[in-house]
This record gives sequence, C-alpha cells and structure tokens, in this order.
Amino acid sequence: MGSFASDYLGRLTTILGALNARELDQAIEVIRGVWQAGGQIITLGNGGSAITALHFATDWSKGVFEATRRPFRGRSLIDNMGIVTAYANDVSYADVFVEQLRNIATPQDLVVAISGSGNSENVVRAVRYANEIGCETLGLVGYSGGKVKPLAKHVVWAQVNDMQIAEDVHAIFGHIVMQALCRTEG
Repeated sequence: MGSFASDYLGRLTTILGALNARELDQAIEVIRGVWQAGGQIITLGNGGSAITALHFATDWSKGVFEATRRPFRGRSLIDNMGIVTAYANDVSYADVFVEQLRNIATPQDLVVAISGSGNSENVVRAVRYANEIGCETLGLVGYSGGKVKPLAKHVVWAQVNDMQIAEDVHAIFGHIVMQALCRTEG
C-alpha cells in the first residue's frame, strides 16, 4: 500500500508544474496595475473559495501595505455575513455578490472571482456584472474552467478535476501575488 500523502503531493506537484507561469505573471500585473492606480481589489467565492477570497483580502491589504507603505484597497464580499444573508434572503443567493458590487464597484476596480468548478451561479453573475460596468475581472478556476473561464478577462486555471488541488493552486497563487506586490517600490 502506497502513501496517500506521497500520492497527493505528487498530483499537486504535477499540476503546479503544468501551470503557465506567463499567465500567472499577467494576472499579477493586472492586480498590481489596479492597486497602483488606486482601484479596489474585490474578492469573492463560495465555500473553500470564500475563505481563499478572504485570505487574499487579508494578506494583500495588510502585508502589501506594510511592505510598501502604499495603501491597498482590498476587500472581500464574503466577510459581512449580515449583508450576505440579507441579500440571500431578500433577493436570492445567486445575487449575493452582484448586489454588493452594485453598491461598491467602479470601473477602476478589479473583481477576483474564485470558483473551483467555475460554475457557481453567484460568481458567474458577479463576473458578468463587473465586466458590464468596466471592471477588470480575474477568474481563478479548476476543472474545465466552467462558465467563468471564458467570461473573465483574465484567468488562473488549475486544469485538474480535483477540488482540493484546485483550491491549493489558488491559495498558492495568492501567496505568489503577496510576495510579488511586496517587492514593488512604493
């Protein structure tokens, strides 16, 4: 019987090795550009991806500011449970992100939409709306990329049919962004 840990790490290593570094660098530059222009970086997702979205907003807002002394206007649409549940109850769960974006997003902003499957309806609607108002959009997806992959202007795609490995790749991307932005001259 083989080691489950070795098997998992082997699959993760294979997917990491297959990532397109140029696409990752382009995604980093989109984030850097919006940040340096003073726009907001708005993150969102469901389930594990919601926590990744919150992790990004936390790391980038605190760590990038501390390293560069340049304000980072990061926020996550999942950190206010009152507003999430109010929209879910009063409008629909499919619109919990769109309704928040209507109130806060401007064309100078970036919406970072995280969905392992790429098919979460509330994430798809958020990307569609953000595109309509002129925001930059970055989709982080796994599997086939779902509906988000062709909809988002920029994509980080973990081409794997495994939710946990896709989520690992997305988390690693967030840490790559953190280190890249922290090396930016203020």
